[in-house]
Amino acid sequence: MRLSSLADYAIVVMSAAARADGDVRLSATDIAVQTGVPLPTAQKLLGRLAAAGLLESARGTGGGFALARTAETISLADIVEAVEGPIAMTACVEEGADRHDCALETTCRVRPHWSAVNGAIRGALAGVSLTSLSREAV
Repeated sequence: MRLSSLADYAIVVMSAAARADGDVRLSATDIAVQTGVPLPTAQKLLGRLAAAGLLESARGTGGGFALARTAETISLADIVEAVEGPIAMTACVEEGADRHDCALETTCRVRPHWSAVNGAIRGALAGVSLTSLSREAV
């Protein structure tokens, strides 16, 4: 399993926001300069992360983006799901999936177990806080 580049960049963006002083709002340009994420990508991600309730935005002088909650209460799962949607290892267990093409669907004996796998992976990602991701490596 590998995160998409967009999800990876979202984690980098959120980590930068977590390192900012509590009262400081960062612009998309600030984020792009600090992280190296291209400005158009940073703008796209900031919008998605704000729509997911992980960032709050303000316009005008002193405007920009800041964490909507404390870094300790934002998990890696929250960030990944804001960009990628619900965590699902296979299409047959995706929430809200109307149709998927699987030749084995009617006879598959593994399908009932994928929810447990998804739950374990989501649980592992939910156990990693943004606080731990934004600390300096030692």
